[in-house]
Amino acid sequence: MYKFTIVVPVYNEEENLERVETELSNYLKIASVPTSVLFVNDGSKDNSQALIEAICERNEAFEYILFKENKGLSAAIKAGFDYVDSELVGYIDSDLQTSPEDFNILLKHIDTHELVTGVRSNRKDSFVKNMSSKIANGIRRAFTHDGMDDTGCPLKVIRTDYAKRIPMFRGLHRFLPAMIMLQNGRVTQVTVQHFPRIAGTAKFGLWNRLLGPLMDCFAYLWMKKKYINYDVAKSSK
Repeated sequence: MYKFTIVVPVYNEEENLERVETELSNYLKIASVPTSVLFVNDGSKDNSQALIEAICERNEAFEYILFKENKGLSAAIKAGFDYVDSELVGYIDSDLQTSPEDFNILLKHIDTHELVTGVRSNRKDSFVKNMSSKIANGIRRAFTHDGMDDTGCPLKVIRTDYAKRIPMFRGLHRFLPAMIMLQNGRVTQVTVQHFPRIAGTAKFGLWNRLLGPLMDCFAYLWMKKKYINYDVAKSSK
């Protein structure tokens, strides 16, 4: 029985998937809790699906779901959250600019928190990408007051029951800590490693990293105003 599932969103990453299999297979051997992997193929148009199916045939702890068409990173992450049945769920990008080994660092803190997110140290990205991310993070913090320095870090661990209650919306991957806080959950951040992209191409440009998050902040404010929390006192079930 797996306690932790790693969701891996994939969109046209055929050049990276062999390395993803190797890195995640190696991590499963040292994972601090029993762990499985779920690929979410976001309608890739290259050879990613054939490679994913071959990987899952070779590895018992690997599974996949395939979208009929491309729906974006947020949809892939949310679908992964909805699909898993393990106690804990996390995700990592298939570009492997973060290390699966660092999940063990995050897992050390999950007993006292509902979400633990990585903060990329010494980022190996371009100046434009780094600056746009810093500006976007500043804008998001001003709107959400989540106190997080790097919500775009693709390395997180969340209690699954909280993850499943996150509503679907574009850009949700930038607001995961804030959405857990709306559920009165506890969040924290931990420094993790960061590496340059070795293969494939980045899926986000300046609009996605800067202007898109600004628009999403207004959607978050509306959601925060309307959000409902409830606690069941008693049930016959």
